[in-house]
Amino acid sequence: MAISDGVRGTQDGGPSPTGDDGRPGATDDAGTPQADDAEALKTEAAGRSPIRSGLHGRLDAIRATRTGRLTLKIVIGAIGGVLVVAGLIMVPFPGPGWAVVFAGLAVLALEFHWAHRLLEFGKKTLSAWITWLGRQNLFVKAGVILVAAATATAIVYFGVKLSFGLDLIVETQKLLHL
Repeated sequence: MAISDGVRGTQDGGPSPTGDDGRPGATDDAGTPQADDAEALKTEAAGRSPIRSGLHGRLDAIRATRTGRLTLKIVIGAIGGVLVVAGLIMVPFPGPGWAVVFAGLAVLALEFHWAHRLLEFGKKTLSAWITWLGRQNLFVKAGVILVAAATATAIVYFGVKLSFGLDLIVETQKLLHL
């Protein structure tokens, strides 16, 4: 039998009480790991495929148990959700709002297929917009930059005015003695 079949065996094809790396794993007579030995399940899942190493190998090891799967979904969902919400709050302000939203979607995409699809859609849309902007003449590019700067300025002005009751134009006039 081949390793790619998902079955580990000895040279003669029989079940092996140890993994390919020589570490003992809890297996029954059929060569399958016992459910009560979570560490052996994690080790076996992490070493199952030579391609799945690094982060994905570790995630596979955590997913090897029912509790690990649930815990991973909760932790990934919480971290990714916080990043997405924080990024959406930062979007109107100058700074890395959209980058944080995409980072949050990338974290969520580790566990949730819908987040992976949304991330791919966002990357395609952003790439298409950048390609479109690159084909435009200098006046269109300058116009996009001016609109973005005016929008950011208006958001900061009204944000400070509504949050703190400060009118930045009046304060600037006082400083300049106009």
